[in-house]
Amino acid sequence: MTQRLVAIIRLAGKTGLKKGIKDGFKIIRLYKKNTCVIVPNTDSFMGMLKNLSSYTTWGEIDEPTLKLLFKSRGKIVGNKPLTDIYTKEKISSTIEQFASDVFNFKKKPTDIPGLKLFFRLKPPQGGFERKGVRQPFSLGGAFGYRKEKINDLIKRMI
Repeated sequence: MTQRLVAIIRLAGKTGLKKGIKDGFKIIRLYKKNTCVIVPNTDSFMGMLKNLSSYTTWGEIDEPTLKLLFKSRGKIVGNKPLTDIYTKEKISSTIEQFASDVFNFKKKPTDIPGLKLFFRLKPPQGGFERKGVRQPFSLGGAFGYRKEKINDLIKRMI
């Protein structure tokens, strides 16, 4: 398995979830509906995604989408937007350069102090797929593994 970054988006709310599912969401920092996290595709995260697969959608993120996500939806403590001024002050790099380094595994998102490790997104423009959030993506729904098409969904949710 090659080392890639995976974007995970939570599709389900909080009510009616079992304790194991709630704990899984806490571990990967998906606290609310329509939030996104970026994680490496290690065995531990992929095993956790099997448990959460009915409530999330995920796929491999590409570099331009990651840069766009950090630029438009990156937040620091105090609910303030992530800016080039802040990143230059803390790690002497721009947001785009930092996102490129994260994508190439040269840096981690935790290298910027105070950066929130999840991204709040809007509901997608045009809605989810035709069969909604009750069917897997392979059958025309929204949840489950979507390969490279996660980038299209993220761009619609920014």
